[in-house]
Amino acid sequence: MSGNVNGNGSAKKLRVGIIGLGIGRSHIEGWRQHPQVEVVAVADADAQRLDQVGEQYKIATRYTSAEKMLAVEKFDVVSICTPNKFHKELAIAAFEAGSHVLCEKPMAMNAEEGRAMLAAAKRAGKRLMINFSYRFSAASRGLKTQVDSGMFGDFYFGRTVWHRRRGMPGFGGWFGTKALAGGGPLIDLGVHRLDLALWLMGYPKPTWVMGNTYDPIARRLADAAGKHYDVEDLAAAFIRFENGATLVVEASWAANIQEAELMETRLLGTKAGLLQKNLNEGYQFDAHVYTEQNGAQFDMHLHAPTTPAKSGMHDYAQAILTDTPHPASGEEGLVVMELLDAIYESARSGAPVKL
Repeated sequence: MSGNVNGNGSAKKLRVGIIGLGIGRSHIEGWRQHPQVEVVAVADADAQRLDQVGEQYKIATRYTSAEKMLAVEKFDVVSICTPNKFHKELAIAAFEAGSHVLCEKPMAMNAEEGRAMLAAAKRAGKRLMINFSYRFSAASRGLKTQVDSGMFGDFYFGRTVWHRRRGMPGFGGWFGTKALAGGGPLIDLGVHRLDLALWLMGYPKPTWVMGNTYDPIARRLADAAGKHYDVEDLAAAFIRFENGATLVVEASWAANIQEAELMETRLLGTKAGLLQKNLNEGYQFDAHVYTEQNGAQFDMHLHAPTTPAKSGMHDYAQAILTDTPHPASGEEGLVVMELLDAIYESARSGAPVKL
């Protein structure tokens, strides 16, 4: 019998619960792209936001305690959309309650917590996916199709960045508090561009990292406002892989640049190079390929795909329903987490970190 059909012949529906209704709103919308998914309950400690989102999306079952929701309800999948500090404990609780987990990026506060999450998933026989959402855009998917076709040959160098001129979260909040977030723009923004580059490169094995962090702009502004802030406002790193390839990673909330928001991932291959970038300093993306054919240099530009790109939630649901591998696995999330840890450690020690 097919894995997506009930015993009575009707299509099975996955029951999904959402914890955290900040970015959790986008999870609700993403899950609803799949016709065999129903978001049946939501949880948020902010009762006002809980009711507002519940009314907006017509979700009647609401909890101010995630732990109580997991104890009372039975879910096929739980989306965890809380501050980073709570990813590990809630993921483990969801696994123990018998659910698969979709966890917001970053996977956790550090790689040690990530390993604990993977171990809990294995014990429970459940899946763990990390919401690396930037690989699910039409531009990213289009490039990945060309990568898998062999168009680029072997990637040997890349640069992946997300810079903001002044795009700091509100001072005094959890994003700027290391005990709740684990870090600043590197773990918030850079994590997306790092995953995108690694995914396109085929997730090569990293061998060492050299990195540094800075805080000259945000620290001054936070001090002037009398607000707490103890993370970086810019981070940069150089990563070397076992196959000899290298990757530069940059991320900032505050930098004296022209653009309000700059996202670019460039990869150079032995046959061709690629560029995925944001358009008009916003959140629409473009894809380009640069190559040489028959003695002439050619540029190719991705136009609208024949089918619209679906969310990561849609793809995760489809993988669960059809019992096939899912994207953005917990194992890939752990590689990213180990690299983030290494960049922060290199910044602290002033020396390269071997992996």
